[in-house]
Amino acid sequence: MNRFFSVADIDDLDLVVKEALSIKADPYRWRELGKNKTLGLVFLNPSLRTRLSTQKAAMSLGMDVMVINMDKEGWALETRDGVIMNGTTVEHIREAAAVMGQYCDILGLRSFPSLKDKEADYTEELFNKFMKFCGVPVVSLESATRHPLQSLTDLITIMEHKTVAQPKVVLAWAPHVKALPQAVPNSFSEWMCAAQEQKLVDFTIVHPNGYELDKGFTKGAKIAYDLGDALKDADFVYVKNWSSYEDYGQVPSVKGDWLMTNEKLRMTNNAAVMHCLPVRRDLELSSEILDGPNSLVVKEAGNRVWAAQVVLKRMLENLK
Repeated sequence: MNRFFSVADIDDLDLVVKEALSIKADPYRWRELGKNKTLGLVFLNPSLRTRLSTQKAAMSLGMDVMVINMDKEGWALETRDGVIMNGTTVEHIREAAAVMGQYCDILGLRSFPSLKDKEADYTEELFNKFMKFCGVPVVSLESATRHPLQSLTDLITIMEHKTVAQPKVVLAWAPHVKALPQAVPNSFSEWMCAAQEQKLVDFTIVHPNGYELDKGFTKGAKIAYDLGDALKDADFVYVKNWSSYEDYGQVPSVKGDWLMTNEKLRMTNNAAVMHCLPVRRDLELSSEILDGPNSLVVKEAGNRVWAAQVVLKRMLENLK
């Protein structure tokens, strides 16, 4: 594996989940694999789980880890070619990525979208150029359109906790106080649609009118607009807010109550509830669920380590 950016970088979902769970059972078994290897983590945006879990995964594999918060500690990056850099940008991505590739054996990059220019965000220019110029394997730590480590974690968590062969998984839109990117729901949808093709899950997305995701990420999913109907017989409910894709970055008005509560959970098959975190209590998801027996959010976050570790393990094996 030379890159991890989307579900397309994984051939067999069932196999990668089993490998991740075997790592969870014996996390230091492959400690020699990363000896004398360095992982560089490059953040242009805040991170808690992604940063700590990926560091933990790398250290368990014997790797050294270097972290830079480019938004605070690095130079302002220019990504455009053919421009005279007489403005606010100080360093071109061609040199910055290439230099980081000289220092590290594997690099991870995290960068959020602007939510102002859909075309620019969805071309993933920063990621594509970073991968092109750094010259080493790259792990996405979240981009404008996807969060693959989170989605692999979510699949691991569902497979680990399922009680039926093909559980019904529902991605449910939730309220928020500001416009959020589509990266997590895009990625979750992409992974669940692929898992559905392999008959691992049955997948439904439910959201208000105006919050349809890019169809490229939802092919094969059932799309619903009534929360109550979608929740019927659900085994897992993944709660997440996102802004409009069509009216890009906007927050269309919503009718009805979309906050997930214990009362709504009664419509499900005693569903486990998931969220990528951070979560705004009693806005996105009720405290009664977060503090109750149906919440998987902390165990889900714990599995971030094993998702990162299986990806790094495969990259290290490819370097040998």
